Amino acid sequence: MSLKSKLNHFFKIVFPSTYIEFGMFIFFLTTYGILGSYIALNYTIIFDIRIPWDAYFSFDNKAIVMTGGSFERHPLSYYFFNWIHDLIFLFTDGKTNANFRLILAWLSNITISLSLLQVYKYLKNIIHLKLILCILIIAFFSIFSTNILLSFTPETYTYTLFLLVLFNHYTAIQFKNDKKIAGLALVLAGITIGGLTITNIVKVYIPILFEKGLFKNWKKFGNAILRVTISCIAFILLYLNRIDFEYKNILSKSGEQYEKFSNVRSTPIWYMIVSYFFGGNILFPSFFIREKHNMKGFYFKAVFMEVYSSAFSYIFIGILMVLIFWSYFKNFKNKWVQVLMISFFVDICIHCILRFGLHTSYIYGGHFIFIYPMMIGWLLFAYKSSPKILSCITLIISILLLYLLLNNYYRMIDFFAFLNQYYQ
Repeated sequence: MSLKSKLNHFFKIVFPSTYIEFGMFIFFLTTYGILGSYIALNYTIIFDIRIPWDAYFSFDNKAIVMTGGSFERHPLSYYFFNWIHDLIFLFTDGKTNANFRLILAWLSNITISLSLLQVYKYLKNIIHLKLILCILIIAFFSIFSTNILLSFTPETYTYTLFLLVLFNHYTAIQFKNDKKIAGLALVLAGITIGGLTITNIVKVYIPILFEKGLFKNWKKFGNAILRVTISCIAFILLYLNRIDFEYKNILSKSGEQYEKFSNVRSTPIWYMIVSYFFGGNILFPSFFIREKHNMKGFYFKAVFMEVYSSAFSYIFIGILMVLIFWSYFKNFKNKWVQVLMISFFVDICIHCILRFGLHTSYIYGGHFIFIYPMMIGWLLFAYKSSPKILSCITLIISILLLYLLLNNYYRMIDFFAFLNQYYQ
C-alpha cells in the first residue's frame, strides 16, 4: 500500500466518511460547542492562571496546559501541551483571556466529538449493528458525565479518550482483515497514549496477544516481540530524554504519587468504587464545595463529587454493570471483547485494587468509558437472532438513557450555580 493510500485510509478512519457520520459529528460539535463556548466566554473556570489544580472535580487545567503535568504520570504530555498553548498564543497575543479559554474549549470539543464518532464507527463497521441501535447507544454514551465535562476541559484525559478509542478501532479493523498491528502504529500509540498517561501504555500491547496464529508460529511470535521491543525502546528513550536521563527520579516520584493518591480513608472503599470509579464518570452524583489555595496565598472555591445518596443511582449503575459483564460472558470467546475487557481490568486493578486515585477516580473515565458503549454493542450483537431479548435490552438502555439525561441535566444546573457564584 502506497503512502497516499495509507493516509487516505487513516483519514477515513479518523474523520467522517459518510453523510450520517458527518451529520453526527456536526451535531455533537454544535451541542458541546454551545456548552463549552458559553462557559469559556462567561466564566474563568476553564483556565485561571492563579489556579493550578482542583477548581472543578480535581482536573488540573492550568498545570496541564502550561506544563503538561507531572513527568512520572504524564511523561511526554509536556511536548504536546507546549504545542497547544504556543499555537493558541499566536491568536491571543500571548494572553490567557476569554479567547484563550474559548480555543481550549473548542479543541476539547473537537476531540470528544471525534471520540464519539470513533465509537459509532466501531458499532457500525465492526459490530455491524443496525443504525437505530448505533444511534441509541451513541446518544446514551454522549451524555456520560465524563464526555460532558471533557468536552470543554483541557486535560490529558480528553485526548487520551480519543487516542484509546481510535487505537481500539484500528486494531479491530486489523483483526477483521486478519492483519497484524503495524510496528509503526505500535510506536505511535505507545508514544502518544503512554506519553499522556504512562499506565495506559499497557493497553497498547494487549491486542497483540490476540493476533491470528501468534502462539502457533514462532516467526509471528518473534515478529510481535520485535514490534513491542521497538515501541518500548522509542518510548523509553523519549521519556529519559524528557527527564535528562535522571531515571532515579521516576521511582522516587512515582512512590510519592502512589502514597499521596492511594491512602485516602475519608470514605469507605466500596462507596468510592461504586460512586466514583464505576458511576461518577457516567452518572453525576451530588456535589460539595471546598475551599482550596494555590500555595501562594490565593484562596478559591472548588467543587467535588459526593458518593451516591440515592438508591436509584446505585440501581442504575448496578443494571449497567450487569449489562457489561453479561456481554463479556456471552461473548467470552470473542477476541475483540477480550481486548476491551482486559483493558478495563487494567483500570480496575489500578484504581479499585491498588486504590490509586480511587477518591477521585471519576476523573479517570477518559481511560475506559468507551468500553461501556462498545460492550453494550456486543451484547446486542449476541442477541441479534433473539428478537424478544434484543427488544428487552433495547428497552432497558432506553430507560437508562432517560434517567441519565434527567439526572445529568439537573446536576449541570448545580454546576452552573457554582460557576455563577464563584467564577464569573
